[in-house]
Amino acid sequence: MNPTTESLPHDAAAVDATGAAIQVSGVRHRYGDHTALDGVDLNVASGQIYALLGPNGSGKTTLFRLISTLMPLQSGRITVAGAEVSDPLDVRRRIGIVFQSPSLDKKLTVDENVGCQAALYGLSGATLRQRRDEVLGQLGLLDRRGEFCERLSGGLKRRVELAKGMLHRPRVLLLDEPSTGLDPGARLDLWEVLRSMAGEGMTILLTTHLLEEAEKADRLAILHEGRVIAEGAPDALQAELGEGLVTVVCDPDEGLQRRISQQLGVECQRMQNQLRIHSDNPAALVPQLAELLGTAARSITVGRPGLEDVFIAKTGHRFWAPSSSQE
Repeated sequence: MNPTTESLPHDAAAVDATGAAIQVSGVRHRYGDHTALDGVDLNVASGQIYALLGPNGSGKTTLFRLISTLMPLQSGRITVAGAEVSDPLDVRRRIGIVFQSPSLDKKLTVDENVGCQAALYGLSGATLRQRRDEVLGQLGLLDRRGEFCERLSGGLKRRVELAKGMLHRPRVLLLDEPSTGLDPGARLDLWEVLRSMAGEGMTILLTTHLLEEAEKADRLAILHEGRVIAEGAPDALQAELGEGLVTVVCDPDEGLQRRISQQLGVECQRMQNQLRIHSDNPAALVPQLAELLGTAARSITVGRPGLEDVFIAKTGHRFWAPSSSQE
């Protein structure tokens, strides 16, 4: 039986009993001896753009696969648009998915690619024509509908992928690394489209390893070694670190770290040849550090905390990609 949405009203079962479009509770997943997810809890509200941010090996891809029913759940609970992932067909009726790897047939036109997707959801005739015109118009593809996909730019191809994922009017759209292969201009265009869709009530969950992309989401979860180490609005997570970040480049001397903590009464974090201090008054701290450290400080710089700084504060190292291929 095709996962048709004809019998499911557009607003039906959009959220579960808690009001969340996606709810993840106590999810654990292992690949043999490797723990990919270790007790993950998430709540994604309806109409949000929610990002799963993490380097390779953090667990975000495994979590995405579980939410999209590509893998069976081992432990915990996940509901998507009110449906349990233990019933994959029910979930798939309610979601759209755009994978990182291209799924277009380059030898077909835009219309033909969207038509192939429609067949999977039992859409045909007037309903297909109406919805295809609707999504192509929304994504600015009406004038490209007759073009073969092999002739489209990377940004336009990504829009066709989105059209396929949106065709059956899902309440939840899942995107795996949506900016893969796009130039900066195409990324901006893509985010304009995503923001428009969220404004119309669609819930969007995406995975990314790009810090600047995650900053555009309404909320995000930062994953590290299978756990959520920070969750919230990007601005709020950065604000928790203070107004400014003072970075001191110096020789790796633990004595300097102790002197700063004891004499200036501030906490500092060592990372290789850097001492990092979060402060609400960084301008006043700089001359104090210069006087205290003298020539031991090669440089002292001030900046505003970003998402990488949130990651560093939680883990003690930069936002990097481990060699493990499993997430």
